[in-house]
Amino acid sequence: MPQWFEIAWRTVLAVIILFLMTKLLGKRQVSQLSLFEYITGITIGSIAAYVSLDAETEWGLGLVSLTVWVACSYGIEFVQIKSKKMRDFIDSKGSVLIEHGKVLEKNLKKERLTTDELMEQLRKKSAFRLADVEFAIMEPSGDINVLLKRENQPLTPKDLGIPVQPEKEPQTVIMDGQIMEEALRKSGRDQHWLDKKLAEVKAAVPDVFLGQIDGSGELYADFYDDRHKQPKQQKNAGLLSALKECETKLALAGVTETEPAAKQALQDASAALDKLFRELQGKLAHTDS
Repeated sequence: MPQWFEIAWRTVLAVIILFLMTKLLGKRQVSQLSLFEYITGITIGSIAAYVSLDAETEWGLGLVSLTVWVACSYGIEFVQIKSKKMRDFIDSKGSVLIEHGKVLEKNLKKERLTTDELMEQLRKKSAFRLADVEFAIMEPSGDINVLLKRENQPLTPKDLGIPVQPEKEPQTVIMDGQIMEEALRKSGRDQHWLDKKLAEVKAAVPDVFLGQIDGSGELYADFYDDRHKQPKQQKNAGLLSALKECETKLALAGVTETEPAAKQALQDASAALDKLFRELQGKLAHTDS
């Protein structure tokens, strides 16, 4: 057998085995890696390269080594699932770097993290001022999670006492000019509705690169031809979004206002806008159906 042919089929075999074993180890192996998973990933890749390239040794020995490594990794993951102590020993615990707004220099040195690196990680979490941070924790994966001080956290509808409906999962109903039948069924729409929406802009399903129905039942379509306009209902969705944003800002202003008369006026205006939003949303939904 020619050497180049042997290397070729051994490489293909190594790729197949590596794929199957990675599938066995699960998605954790390709997400944020722990220390042991990092070591395992490097070692398995090195053994796979050895199996495919070293033609002078028996490739079966490489497969034995690869199998043992995967078995050990699988066993350790199983033990980690069953035991909190083993998880802490293998992956280690998270380290608190900032507590109540104060940097813990001892933990910073323990993790071998410089102040420049700390500030870089904080900026990645949109925390540009150290004074805004309540807690910062370095996870076992090496990622740093940040909790802002309460006064610096964004207000939510719950903080304002505004009831909101549960958000539905958006469904991608068209992909590469093809209808995704299952996603279309989950969205509660049918192909007749889809064709009608696209006909509004003189388009058809094959003209759409990517089409998605959001939680409110609106269609967004990205066309191959960028000159195509969005279906009319997309503009209505933008109008509803702008109206809701105004209503939320008025509600926020009403919460922070201290003068009683102005506070009441803002609350009344917010309630009127909310009523208008609901009425308009109902009419558009009726027209759309």
